[in-house]
Amino acid sequence: MNQHVTTGAEYLRKILLSPVYDVARVTPLDYLEKLSERIGNQVFLKREDLQPVHSFKLRGAYNKIARLPADARERGIVAASAGNHAQGCALSGSRLGVKATIVMPRTTPDIKVDAVRRFGGNVVLFGNSFDEAYAESMRLAREEGLTLIPPYDDPDVIAGQGTAARELLEQNSRLSHVFVQVGGGGLAAGVAVYIKQILPEVKVIAVEAEGSACLKAAWEKGEPVSLDRVSLFADGVAVKRIGDETFRVLRKCVDEVITCSNDEICAALKDIFDDTRAIAEPSGALSLAGLKKYAAGHGLRGENMAAILSGANMNFHTLRFVSERCEVGERREGIISVTIPEKKGAFLDLCKKLGQRMVTEFNYRFCDPNEAEIFTSLRLTGGLGELEQIIAGLRADGYHVTDMTRNTFAKNHVRYMIGGKAPAVLKNERILSFQFPERTGALLQFLETLGSSYNITMFHYRNHGAEYGRVACGFDVAPERYAGLAAHLDKIGFAWWDETENAASLKFLSPLAPRP
Repeated sequence: MNQHVTTGAEYLRKILLSPVYDVARVTPLDYLEKLSERIGNQVFLKREDLQPVHSFKLRGAYNKIARLPADARERGIVAASAGNHAQGCALSGSRLGVKATIVMPRTTPDIKVDAVRRFGGNVVLFGNSFDEAYAESMRLAREEGLTLIPPYDDPDVIAGQGTAARELLEQNSRLSHVFVQVGGGGLAAGVAVYIKQILPEVKVIAVEAEGSACLKAAWEKGEPVSLDRVSLFADGVAVKRIGDETFRVLRKCVDEVITCSNDEICAALKDIFDDTRAIAEPSGALSLAGLKKYAAGHGLRGENMAAILSGANMNFHTLRFVSERCEVGERREGIISVTIPEKKGAFLDLCKKLGQRMVTEFNYRFCDPNEAEIFTSLRLTGGLGELEQIIAGLRADGYHVTDMTRNTFAKNHVRYMIGGKAPAVLKNERILSFQFPERTGALLQFLETLGSSYNITMFHYRNHGAEYGRVACGFDVAPERYAGLAAHLDKIGFAWWDETENAASLKFLSPLAPRP
């Protein structure tokens, strides 16, 4: 028997009749005065961070649970989540008198576990990943007769999220563009299908993080596909595979899909703070990052544009990373390395060449009697075009310059490790970067799992307060043993990358680096 396909008209009816306002709030649409003036467009922000659970997820969870038949509600519901969906299900179950069991990975930060319990959820900590927690939620649903509440790929969940678009158009019916973030696609699908039913001329732009662009991958393939891995900086949209139903809806209702870098997300997060004093989570600021990128790329002026601040449940310590990267994302900071002579007055000569520009970072350590490598950051007032002029000017004066502004390895690790290259006798060093789940004892477990079969020549670890930790590590490994090292690393399961030929490694860490 064919499964029923929900039409646009049916979605419209579901959204208009949704009971979400039993628990959800009509959130304001704030005008971003500073950003609007800066980019020459009227920019508005839908404040879903002001929901009781500080996220839009409450809408979809409540709409789904409220529409369950009486016998299903009596048995209870179960969901797997480490974030906003968990809190939405917990509060919805509490308001509706439905027992809500929330399966969360053991690695979930205490602040999120406590929030779910505070909203009335029965928390079950299981496994060390979302996939393991999800498998346990399916087992509970099957063996205990609980109803599994999906986070996005369900018509009732999609319709619940679509109520945000209903408010949006009631608050401003003159919008020309609406930007909405995509993880699994529930919010984007609900917003897009409603807008296209009411005002089809309004452009709806889906925005994804570069490291988790599952909609873009599906768009290009013509069907949902699974990404090998996803970046977890914007953890609210860190989804490997777009939902089947959400993709079907988005394929019909979205005008364009764009992606944004972590730096661009950080810049948008700062814009939100500057205009509203609200602190969004990275995925919450993603839509505004897309708005800015789209407006600049299309040369838009005088348009009425809206983005959705989808949530504000962020680990406070992540702000350290955001503050470091927002200026680069806004193209107000450039990062370069410059080779200068190792002699008296060389620093002064370089600073004179830089003129009156503000230097925001300057790193150096002696490593060679003839040349020195300087790692520096500069405040920009004219965007990346100004940086290109700076680099061209330095090169014309005889300096060797490398642009590190887009070099993720340089920004994550090397800028904190300036201390000279390894001794020239270290001829077989390989430099690798790793990613592993961040929890108590994670670094020790990483080192123990890595083993002691290979000599470690360099190690750098910095906790950014995120869910995943990052390590840069050097190994003294002969070429004939490298395949064995790679096989060992693949077997133990950490995400890893070979950074030996990375420009930042070659300039600051490698003893035998040829100049590019």
